Amino acid sequence: MLNKKAFKDVYDKHFDVIRNFVFYRCGDIELASDVAQDVFMKIWEKRSFLNGDNLIPLLYKIASDCYVGHYRKKLCRMNFERSMIATDYAAASPEDEMSFNELAAVYAETLRQMSDRQRTTFLMNREDGMKYAEIADSLRISVKAVEKHISAALRLLRTKLL
Repeated sequence: MLNKKAFKDVYDKHFDVIRNFVFYRCGDIELASDVAQDVFMKIWEKRSFLNGDNLIPLLYKIASDCYVGHYRKKLCRMNFERSMIATDYAAASPEDEMSFNELAAVYAETLRQMSDRQRTTFLMNREDGMKYAEIADSLRISVKAVEKHISAALRLLRTKLL
């Protein structure tokens, strides 16, 4: 088990090294700092399963995984933005724009009608791209509860949007 003092020692000794490792890969010091912070958050969350031995390879592995995950999200976002730019909005009719605006309003209202837990799990999954297990760990609930909340949210969206 990694206690507070041992964690602080690891953090103080390796934070800059991990941040530089990520910075070397991405070239963005703010992103590197964010990823390094995420790495140590994950270590802190799993501290009860860890001891001080062989933490350094784990730090690098988590840093690499976090950066790759961030890169994939950024790539997906860029591809989506590119596809949206490529779409010719000038050709959209006023009726299409009105339909889209109505649909967006219904979607927003449906999100407001969801319970806090449904909305949170749904948005963590759909917007943040988190897996059910990650959501369960983050919210400290079971994976089955996450499945239940998301399926209820989807059911509500189906009934309101169709």
